[in-house]
This record gives sequence, C-alpha cells and structure tokens, in this order.
Amino acid sequence: MEHFDHTTALAELIGIAGFGLYVLTYSLLTFRVIRSPSLLYFAMNLTAASCVLIGLSSSFNLASAMIQIFWISMSLIGIMLHLRRA
Repeated sequence: MEHFDHTTALAELIGIAGFGLYVLTYSLLTFRVIRSPSLLYFAMNLTAASCVLIGLSSSFNLASAMIQIFWISMSLIGIMLHLRRA
C-alpha cells in the first residue's frame, strides 16, 4: 500500500482551485460582470496565479511556473497602478 502524502494532495487541490479561479475570472470578464481595469480583476488573477504556483510545488513545470510568476508580477503592477490612480 502506497503512502498518501497530504502535503502533495493539498498543493494539488490549491492548484486546482487556482485553475477554477482563472476560469471564473475570464468568464466574468467575458460576460462583462467585471472590467479588466478593476481592482477585483487584478486581485482575482493574482490569487489564481499564486494558487497555481503553489500547486506546481507537487509537480513542478518550469514553463508553467514562469507563466504564473509573470501573472503575479503583472497583477501586482496593475494593483499598484490602480491604487495610485484612486
């Protein structure tokens, strides 16, 4: 019987939640429920990318990690610009 690693399972679950949040964010944007320059949009993308990056800790993929780091960086910049304009 194999040993079940709770840490790996939790990381994967967080990564799946990040995927779900990406899909939700894009759907809300597509159906014009939220707007791309909104603080909510940037916060949702930041959270989604962070969750997926955590999920990658159980099964690392460099290209995917680089994409998530890019989204985290762009989201933080978007939040800072949004707050500076407010």
